[in-house]
Amino acid sequence: MTDYERYGNNETGNGIGSSIGTALTFLFIGLGIGAVTALLLAPKSGRQMRRTIRRRYEDARERLDDLSDQAGEVVERGTKWAKDARERITPLRKKFAD
Repeated sequence: MTDYERYGNNETGNGIGSSIGTALTFLFIGLGIGAVTALLLAPKSGRQMRRTIRRRYEDARERLDDLSDQAGEVVERGTKWAKDARERITPLRKKFAD
């Protein structure tokens, strides 16, 4: 029996989790380099770029707040629905339990 057969891939650390972690690390490094390069090579001045970034940030923040409000409303409706269903089922459950 060879060492590879005896220990498998676990001893060397070349398992799936290790390769996914490495891939994600390189992905984020690449995204960061791409973002910095895009900002440096953008055809806008620094002031214009900061203004554009600020506007996009504020727009994204407003959209996130809207989605948060909508999610809260959905959760509230779901809670009410579950409470109504529980109130309707309780008498039936008691009736069939006896």
